[in-house]
Amino acid sequence: MSISVLRTSDAWWVQTPAGAARIDTSATTTKELLADRAAIEAARTATDVVPVESLSLISPVTAPCRVVAQMTNFVSHVKDSGGDPATVPLTFFRKASGSISGPTDDIERPAHVRLLDYEVEIGLVIGREVPVGTTIDADKLAEFVAGLVVTNDVSARDIQLPKTQFYEAKSYPTFTPVGPALVLIDAEELNRFTELRLRLWVNGEVRQDMTVADMIYKPAEALQALTRFQRLDAGDLILTGTPIGTAISAPPKPVEFLGSLLPAALKWRLFFKGQAKNPKYLQDGDVVEVAVATDDNAIDLGRQRTTVRYK
Repeated sequence: MSISVLRTSDAWWVQTPAGAARIDTSATTTKELLADRAAIEAARTATDVVPVESLSLISPVTAPCRVVAQMTNFVSHVKDSGGDPATVPLTFFRKASGSISGPTDDIERPAHVRLLDYEVEIGLVIGREVPVGTTIDADKLAEFVAGLVVTNDVSARDIQLPKTQFYEAKSYPTFTPVGPALVLIDAEELNRFTELRLRLWVNGEVRQDMTVADMIYKPAEALQALTRFQRLDAGDLILTGTPIGTAISAPPKPVEFLGSLLPAALKWRLFFKGQAKNPKYLQDGDVVEVAVATDDNAIDLGRQRTTVRYK
């Protein structure tokens, strides 16, 4: 049965039907907490609880840690970007863990960024050391993945695309809101991973709504590929991709072809001039809500609510 772990600036908590029970632990990092499973289990039956609403929650994933993300990993998103899902390779990029923020923290857009986008994603939280070369089978995934979190992979598109790399565009502070909960799950619950539904709203309008069944490369396959070259440790965060519905839109094929004939500087200037007319990019004061759960709510990662602020 899943356990929802919450974090405040001074404590860790387990969410129970009656409220939040404080975990009696000296852990200060996610890695340390995952090693103190006895304390987590003890808090599940505690009677001394406080209302969850009274807590000022911060990210249940602590930094520094590795933050690795999968690229274009949903069929719907690939098609919307003008690609062919059958030919999309399994690829990764890194985000700075300094981009991690809490589930109610403001998303701060740097002054030089013009096109701020959103991407609801499920985060896998690694539960143990995973050396390079480790074999990861789907039926043993729970040995490596301790839990799941709601994340928003915020992206500065006008920085990302011309530089043809993602690190800067996705690594500014507050560009990875995480939580509210780190939901610890077992092997049986991980078998329901494809039933999880990712949803994102901007000012109450649904922008993204799709289940994991649309995902191209599932966690076991992705982690197996990643650990061919990358070591992982407990507390590391792996983002698994986003479905259709982001603000960015691909140009029609004829326009894309004509653009490929232009000098790079002119091509991007014309592309971003068109994108600037797109009202779906995040504006100052926009409220972004993100949630992930199965439709029967048997597995519920919670809902985050953040506000966009322009610097």
